[in-house]
Amino acid sequence: MIALATTTSGVAATILSGGRTSHSRFDIPLQTNDTTKTKMSKQSGVAKLIRQAKLIIWDEAPMEKCQIIETVDRSFRDIMDVNVPFGGKVMVFGGDFRQVLPVVPKSTRAETVNASLVKSYLWPLMKKIYFTTNMRARADPNFSNFLLRVGSWDEQTVKKNLICLPEQIVIKHNSDDKAEECLIREIFPSLHQNASSA
Repeated sequence: MIALATTTSGVAATILSGGRTSHSRFDIPLQTNDTTKTKMSKQSGVAKLIRQAKLIIWDEAPMEKCQIIETVDRSFRDIMDVNVPFGGKVMVFGGDFRQVLPVVPKSTRAETVNASLVKSYLWPLMKKIYFTTNMRARADPNFSNFLLRVGSWDEQTVKKNLICLPEQIVIKHNSDDKAEECLIREIFPSLHQNASSA
C-alpha cells in the first residue's frame, strides 16, 4: 500500500521521512485562482504515484489557503478521471485551527478567515474528527492545560489581549544581554560552539 505524506510547512516537512511540502509534492503554482490546476501532467511520475496511493496525508492544512487545496482537488479529479472530491482519493487533513491560519498579506481578519479551509466548498464534504488529548503534552499537564486555556481564550488576562506567563516557562536574562541571544542560547545551547564546525 502506498501512502503519501505532505505538509504545508517546510519545517514540518523536515520531520517527515522523505518529507515534502504540498507545493513541492503536487507542483502547485505560486499564483492560483478559482480555476487553477497544479502543473502535474497526467502522464508524470507524480500523477502515477497519486493514482497508486491509497492514502494522502496533508499535515498543517489549516495553514494553507483554501484556494491551494481546491487547486489540488481539481488536479486530482483530472488525474483520476473521476469528478468527485480529490478524484476519490482518501485525504487526511491534519492540523489545529487554533494555531496558524493562512498568511494573507495586508488582509483583514475577515479576509484571513475567508482564505481558510473552513470556507472552501470542500469543507462541508469532509468528515471531521476532533482530538482533545495532546499526546506529546501528557508529560507536562500543567503546560498543556495552560496552552489549552490560552487557545480557547479562557486564560486570565492582565490587560486586553495580554496574559501573564507562568514563571517556570519564562527565560530570565540579565539586562546586559539581548533577549534574543538569551532565547537562542536557552533553546540551542551548543549552537555557537557548533556553528563554525559545519
